[in-house]
Amino acid sequence: MNLIDPRSIYALWRRDVTRFVRTPSRIIGSISMPLLFLVFLGFGFSDAAIPGLPADVDYLQYLVPGMVGFTMLFGSSFAGLSILSDQDVGFLKEILVAPVSRTSIVLGRIAGGSTTALVQAVLILVLSVPLGFRFDSLLLLPLAAVFLVLIAVTFVGFGVALASQFSDSEGFGLIIQFVIFPLFFLSGALYPVESLPDPIRILAFMNPLTYGVDGLRAVLVGSAAYPLFLDFGALVVSSVLMVAIGTYLFERVEAV
Repeated sequence: MNLIDPRSIYALWRRDVTRFVRTPSRIIGSISMPLLFLVFLGFGFSDAAIPGLPADVDYLQYLVPGMVGFTMLFGSSFAGLSILSDQDVGFLKEILVAPVSRTSIVLGRIAGGSTTALVQAVLILVLSVPLGFRFDSLLLLPLAAVFLVLIAVTFVGFGVALASQFSDSEGFGLIIQFVIFPLFFLSGALYPVESLPDPIRILAFMNPLTYGVDGLRAVLVGSAAYPLFLDFGALVVSSVLMVAIGTYLFERVEAV
């Protein structure tokens, strides 16, 4: 058995993407919350004095990369639900007993979850343009795509790792929401991390999404709190770590 089977990875990726595309309600539901945040906060706080906000950056410009990051976090983390859904219908057992390595299964899941999360993030980014968002440089969009991929891989890996510890989707859904929102509020998506108290700021520095949002803000808006290489390096480390943890924990899942 090959440790990494490209055909199996592709088959699982295609299955996840096809299921996503064929469920319009899932697409609408996945972008509705970030879009509501963007509209109400972007216009509601447009003239507000936000502590730590750069003077030359409009709040909507500041907010859009944060909402894109939130969309990636939300979509990627919930990718673990597909594993539990497959478990409920018996498909997970079939692929676990098939002559396919667990590593290939995890990589296929991560590829599918990352792709669907990227679609959601691009939709938010496109919808933000009519609201008044302007790109700092279109030439930097490929670099933004790199950051989006790293965010997706990090949190899909996290979702897979967490889902492998659950046997029911209800429990997973409750726990993942409990985890997602602290990560979101500690990422600098809505306000600068520098305005937080020191103990909470330390937690923000341990959050991979903090560097993802800051990296997106650097390439999309031209304003960042940290050097770009630091954002990139932190996401590379977090993505590799989460994939490794997700693979290790999924290896221990039993076919039942």
